[in-house]
Amino acid sequence: MFSVFGFYKFYKLKSLKKNQSLLQKYLVKRKIRGTIILSPEGINASISGKYSDLVKITSSIKKMFGFKKFDSNNFSKSKFQPFYRGKVKIKNEVVPMGLHLTLKDKSKSNHIEPLKWNSLIKNKDTIVLDSRKPFEYDVGTFKGSVNPDVNNFREFPRYLNKLNKKKPIAMFCTGGIRCEKASVFLKKKGFINVYQLKGGILNYLKKINKKESLWKGECFVFDNRVSVKHGLIVGGYSMCSGCRKPISSKDKNSKKYEEGVSCARCHDNLTKIQKERFRMRQRQINLAKKTGTKHIFQKEFN
Repeated sequence: MFSVFGFYKFYKLKSLKKNQSLLQKYLVKRKIRGTIILSPEGINASISGKYSDLVKITSSIKKMFGFKKFDSNNFSKSKFQPFYRGKVKIKNEVVPMGLHLTLKDKSKSNHIEPLKWNSLIKNKDTIVLDSRKPFEYDVGTFKGSVNPDVNNFREFPRYLNKLNKKKPIAMFCTGGIRCEKASVFLKKKGFINVYQLKGGILNYLKKINKKESLWKGECFVFDNRVSVKHGLIVGGYSMCSGCRKPISSKDKNSKKYEEGVSCARCHDNLTKIQKERFRMRQRQINLAKKTGTKHIFQKEFN
């Protein structure tokens, strides 16, 4: 069983290149996989490995950058290793929005606990805003939510500018980090009643019983689990090898679905050369499975 730990912290980080190198060596040494993003404005990560190793590396990160706790974190388990490799990246922003968050911008007063979230979004005057990408929204979302339908988070502000400033806005995303920035943007634009789901969808699905839940569908996650359900157990979606978008068992009934090659969404957009390349890759995967040898795309179990 692998432990999966996601976290973020908005904090002024220094010595990024030096600490990138140190963290990368730690990932390799402890066989931890996933991605850690370092930025002048903070850190964002989703990593997996042995629980004891994750405790050690997160403790090292706090000491390394000089803070005591993360702004938000979520913990779950997976029967297989959900990441292919471990990598540490340096970026200008932890979430690309053209807006750098400072400690002065942050406010915890608008974070709503999962137990209070239902009553907020049941209010007819509340705009329930799913701040994720359209394909994530299609996998699952809250009742009555709306989606900006933008594929790049940098386009998000243009949508936010159109919202009614007088109405309460309840925002949510996978783990909370995208909402942190979006809520600051709204406040700078004069919005007053802006709220966000504390810990994001993952925190909600972990703490709220399915019978009391207002969540419909599954939650897309950016790793080999593809999606999770209540209790953060692995969901029923898989990944299309052609467009790298989630597909359900129902999607696989389409005549345009071909394992390892395409789905109905991307079939008509792929060239013959692309399809043949994907078929060759799938043949290699099938051969590896048949002979019992490893391949890069397989799920690694303990």
